[in-house]
Amino acid sequence: MSNEIDARRTLTEDLLAKTRATLNQGALTREKLSVIKEDLHALSQKTELWREADYPAPNEGEQQNRFLIAQESGEGLSLYLNVMRPGKKIPPHNHTTWACIAAVEGAEHNTIYDRLDDGSVEGEAQLRSREMIELKPGHALALMPDDIHSVEIKGERPIRHLHFYGRPLETLTERVTFDVEAGTCRIMDIGVKTKA
Repeated sequence: MSNEIDARRTLTEDLLAKTRATLNQGALTREKLSVIKEDLHALSQKTELWREADYPAPNEGEQQNRFLIAQESGEGLSLYLNVMRPGKKIPPHNHTTWACIAAVEGAEHNTIYDRLDDGSVEGEAQLRSREMIELKPGHALALMPDDIHSVEIKGERPIRHLHFYGRPLETLTERVTFDVEAGTCRIMDIGVKTKA
């Protein structure tokens, strides 16, 4: 067990350091984010580090446990493990920081959207679905700060996915969630409380 804890600490510290070095090379681009995504993907393949014994599924009646795995600082790079039950849905939203997601176990269905309006009318937004991605083991996804996606967990078993952000989720107070059918948008709340 201590070997796994040590390995997890070493590998996550390496991920944070390598990511910071990548980000320090100038402006964020999709190409740089792709490098970060691949590093996260490699970490997600160490499935022995993300087991139920250390990161349990939510209790019956709950849909999500989010665990803080590593953090650069109170405002810096933050890595989480999400364990979500089938039926969990997160409506379309942006992050206001970059995000990378890598599957450890199970499939997370992501829909990517294009925003059609210019955002000039407060509380209104028009989205169009562009792509559906089944994010399963062997795959990862990178999102720029303004990219919009929704999440749905299908199937019969909880999923485990690593989520990596440029800033802690708890500091993302300007994220926007969208109601596609109503054509509206509003500030998004943090949702489930993160476990240490």
